Amino acid sequence: MSHKNIVRKDKTCLNCNYVVADRYCPNCGQENTDTRKTFFHLFVHFFEDLTHYENAFWKTIKNLLLKPASLTKEYLSGKRLSYLAPVRLYIFISFVTFLLIALFPNEKKSDFIKIKDNTDKKEKSGFYSYDEKLKKDEVKDSITLDSIQKAKPSKEELKIEELKTKGILKPVEADSLKKFIQQAQKANYSEKNNSLFSTSYNSIAQMDSIRKIKPDEISEIEYWLAKKTIPLNKKYSNKELWEKFGEAAKHNFPKTLFIYMPLFAFVLWLFHNKKRWYYFDHGIFTLHYFSFLLLIVLILFMVNKVLSYFDDFTIASIIKVIVNLIGYVWMFYYFFPAHHRFYGESRTISFIKSTGMLFINIILMAIVLLLFVIYTFINIH
Repeated sequence: MSHKNIVRKDKTCLNCNYVVADRYCPNCGQENTDTRKTFFHLFVHFFEDLTHYENAFWKTIKNLLLKPASLTKEYLSGKRLSYLAPVRLYIFISFVTFLLIALFPNEKKSDFIKIKDNTDKKEKSGFYSYDEKLKKDEVKDSITLDSIQKAKPSKEELKIEELKTKGILKPVEADSLKKFIQQAQKANYSEKNNSLFSTSYNSIAQMDSIRKIKPDEISEIEYWLAKKTIPLNKKYSNKELWEKFGEAAKHNFPKTLFIYMPLFAFVLWLFHNKKRWYYFDHGIFTLHYFSFLLLIVLILFMVNKVLSYFDDFTIASIIKVIVNLIGYVWMFYYFFPAHHRFYGESRTISFIKSTGMLFINIILMAIVLLLFVIYTFINIH
């Protein structure tokens, strides 16, 4: 039995039922050969596809990094098989970037704070955990609160002193009330400063009671926020809340970035000729630009992660600083030549438009990030 790749006698395409005149179907492009293949043929076919993909991949990455807007121009001119498609490129880079960041998070070196102890006039180095530092901060905050209270008594304390002077309150009763008020103020002060989501109320029931007596005392927004924050503060410690918030932020940020891209393309559409450039063109430019940004983030992350194992060597620290400086400068500068080369405007006009779009996108990004923070906060359980 022959194992050669022979064209089928039947001229009907097995994929779309179109009449095939030659080896390949003119309708769908499928090869009209026998579907039963040898293992050797499958191996060769796989190697050819892999080699073609790798060539297209590395060619795409090279142009994306070093030749601003070249990919977009090539794609829109019709040269598409030599490069990865814009959507596939963005999905691939974003997937790898966020996956590696999730798998290899940065070490929390801030959890250990190096301090100096001058006991017996000798410098000694010690390490304090995050919780221990938090307790020291609580003591410091308490001392600060005491000094404020001694310098300026509260209204309640002044009222108690007045009642004491008039003889309505006995000295023992007045001192007891003052002590109670100071303890309540300290507890409230400590709670506000040690909670990620601070609130001046201890429970929803307390807020409900206040709203019944004084309906205008607590606004609807403050009441809604408190209903969310009070249970979280009781359920989790401050450190656990930060961890929860960080996990939710990492989970939602790729969605936020993907949602923002149509806004970025819309800003491009507003600044350019509507007859010459379609929104589709701006969309392709946006996909390539955001793919570039994520690729730089991925490269810097990998470099920093590798060099972090050699922090004790000065040369490694110098290389890390240089690489990060080059990466961030290139990220900021990249948009200007990309915009100039793709839209073909003079350097002056292109620079003015690019600067204007930069400020608009900063404002829009700030709004989107604010909504992102609110959404993340709402989804903490």
